[in-house]
Amino acid sequence: MAYSMAQPYATDMTMFKRPFRIALIASFVMALPVTAHAQQRLREDQSSVYKGTQNGTLLPLRSIENAILPRMKASGADYIGQEFDSSTKVYRLKFMRGQSVIWVDVDGRTGAIVGRAGG
Repeated sequence: MAYSMAQPYATDMTMFKRPFRIALIASFVMALPVTAHAQQRLREDQSSVYKGTQNGTLLPLRSIENAILPRMKASGADYIGQEFDSSTKVYRLKFMRGQSVIWVDVDGRTGAIVGRAGG
């Protein structure tokens, strides 16, 4: 028994291609300003870190990592990266332990842990 696939649908499926393309293009265009804003924020944060470490108001990331990473590694967590918030001057260090993500917030001015979540 052979089946013919010449007309598998009751309606022509090409009518769905155009709205899909329009939706795809619209979502891409809407995402562009968010991306540009995120890039601008990243540049501002990087500039803030550079200026802060140069004038002594912020500790270098390396010294913060040297204080926090050994403790987290001893607890079985792997370091996966960091973020810096220039408005609060807080580094968020990110770790993985098994399937869990752990966030450790560290004051960039003092090196004190100001928050922890996950784990």
